[in-house]
Amino acid sequence: MATTAETNQRETLRTLPGDDVRQIMWRFADRYDLQMLVQSARGVARGIVARLVAEGERNSHAWTAAKAQMLPVLDEAGITAAAMNPDEGGYIEGPKNLPLALIAFELSWVDGGAATGSLAGNLALAPIHERGTPEQKARYMALAAPAKPGEDRKPWRGAFALTEPIPYVGVETGLLSGKVRVAEWKIGQEPMLQVDKRGRFITNMGFANFVTAAVDTDDKRIKGTCMVILEQGDPGVFDPGTPTKKLVHQLSSTTDPVFSLKVPASRIIGGYTVKDGVIIPRYSHGEVIEAVFRRTRVTVGLMTAAKLLSAVEPVIRYQRGRFRGGESTQPGTPRYDCGLQQKQDAQHRLVDIWATGEAAASLGFEAARLFDDLDPLEKQKDEIFAAQNLTGRAQFKAMAKFEKDAIELLVLRAKPDAERDHRRLETLAADPLVQFALRDSQANVLCPAVKLWNTGHGATTMREAVSLMGGYGITEDCPGFLGQKWMDAQLEATYEGPEAVQRRQLSITMTNELFLAQFRQWIGQMRRIASEKPGTGACALASAMQLWLWTLLHLQEATDADGNKLYTSNRQGVSFPLADALCWLLAARQFILDVLELEKKGPENPAVAEGLAGLLNFFADLCHVQAARAAGEAGRVCAELVFGYNRHPAWDAAGCATCYVADELESLEAVAPGIASSARIYSDVAEKGQSHPEKAGPCVRFPGLEDFARLRTKLDGCLTGARLAKDRAAEALTKVMIPEALDYPR
Repeated sequence: MATTAETNQRETLRTLPGDDVRQIMWRFADRYDLQMLVQSARGVARGIVARLVAEGERNSHAWTAAKAQMLPVLDEAGITAAAMNPDEGGYIEGPKNLPLALIAFELSWVDGGAATGSLAGNLALAPIHERGTPEQKARYMALAAPAKPGEDRKPWRGAFALTEPIPYVGVETGLLSGKVRVAEWKIGQEPMLQVDKRGRFITNMGFANFVTAAVDTDDKRIKGTCMVILEQGDPGVFDPGTPTKKLVHQLSSTTDPVFSLKVPASRIIGGYTVKDGVIIPRYSHGEVIEAVFRRTRVTVGLMTAAKLLSAVEPVIRYQRGRFRGGESTQPGTPRYDCGLQQKQDAQHRLVDIWATGEAAASLGFEAARLFDDLDPLEKQKDEIFAAQNLTGRAQFKAMAKFEKDAIELLVLRAKPDAERDHRRLETLAADPLVQFALRDSQANVLCPAVKLWNTGHGATTMREAVSLMGGYGITEDCPGFLGQKWMDAQLEATYEGPEAVQRRQLSITMTNELFLAQFRQWIGQMRRIASEKPGTGACALASAMQLWLWTLLHLQEATDADGNKLYTSNRQGVSFPLADALCWLLAARQFILDVLELEKKGPENPAVAEGLAGLLNFFADLCHVQAARAAGEAGRVCAELVFGYNRHPAWDAAGCATCYVADELESLEAVAPGIASSARIYSDVAEKGQSHPEKAGPCVRFPGLEDFARLRTKLDGCLTGARLAKDRAAEALTKVMIPEALDYPR
């Protein structure tokens, strides 16, 4: 990675990054099982999935026989079983967040609908996996596992039914029109429940054998909400419903189903207890989906990241070949060889797309790895608190102590070695609840950040990719299916809660003291990186992070011009933009860290070592571009929030009193030479015949905000060199080698 002045001999990007590079950046170079899983998923995506898209199967809302061919292929490729433990029919030991993220990424590289269908099967099982009883886990995991050699059975397919039909669709997950009541309860026998639910936009219903459905009580003998398992053979109505007329994700089956079934109470996910003749589910539907969504939101975010990175090669190919075939364009001429890449605008816009895709992927895979670290700690936490009979609010209060311990651990680690209390440090570091608190505070921020930024800003950036293809971008046969991917991204932005849901969660979790303690250390981390690798843009990013933190702390105490508190749950005009700004910063930071990981581990891999210098130079420039963009977005948002809620000064008596009059300045000039020119720079001056200058009011002063103004000025200065980096990255795009043709469809 370049750390000195650039020279004409500076190496640059030779080829597009390959698997060896990605394995290092996304931290699975030592996981052969995941490498093979990636290859299997890629074979499915660029094989049958690509053919289905190319043959026009996206033109039908219905679940067709051609689309159904994907299911056994997914089974054979090991994708269906990837979410299961070995004892359940799977083959991957340990947590499955990163494996599922990689699958979603590979499938979405070609088609989001195929990825959604695969993920929906996992989503149906996730409530059972995360909160089910041992009996529920054993039954449904075994049924959903692909048949083993010699077995004559078809695996069960599942669907997850949370959302309700219009007019209720889109309200909030806490409002349910699906109902459950006691149908029959004989003495000494298990209660039988009547479940009635109409779903909306439910994936996999075209072939589902079972459904995990969210319902609310319609009977005083059942307390609250729950999730319940419905099977196709249960007495009553199990109607898949009519296909949803989607404009996107047509390779997945989506319908509006109707259920009216009688099921045993043992189907309540997580089980139940009976107290005073009332059935009390162990988990409410909200507690179940919280455990599920905080993981699956990450994979959805990575679906959009894959689209962005998949657009790079088709756009380069289109740009270079744009003018070929014309009589005036001959081989060997710049117009023939470079096409649109002769113009800097085409280059720069593609640099932005690539940088966004890299940052989105880095952020998403970091969140997936974080959840893999968190999962075993969460199980330990649950076991410890279960032994102490702590649940709900009591458990929440108990965790507050360990959050303080985690902050103490961070403080100890930051001290010089000679000043540390090593015994205390070792004690805290070995405590699983302290480690859980550290990771949980990060996960509570990174999960909604991935979903919000990747799918929200990612969808906007995909429009840029389509526009770079000209009219070709909105045709069915556009290379890379970019038009379809752009449309698919719009839906992914609404999956598992639209932007407002993610911003709402961030507005709460990003103020957590433990998270902010880590955020302060990340600022220092970026400062150190900036001193060693100034070409990465870490300096600008650190300044932007510092400005964001100052703004958050200020807004939590500040009031608007009417004396109303600014940072409250209802003032989403304050908290939501600040959440957006944080996402930009987190994504840029993780991209820088991934590039540093590549620099550290790349030389150990012979396939990566060749050409590594040029790749690192290019990635450093991309980091700089993304860091500058993130800093700009954060600076804009912070400035608007800090100054925007103050009332602008007016030309009242007090305002006019602060204003110089031009005649007065001329007379003072003889006494104090230079005062006239200085006053015109730093003060308001009324010209002859005027009582005040022609503008809204006196210039705004900054009493109490001098620190912000200083930080903002510093941030602007830290952008030095960012555009030079963009020029270098743009130039690299004109020279990078790409394959002769896309490897899909085939």
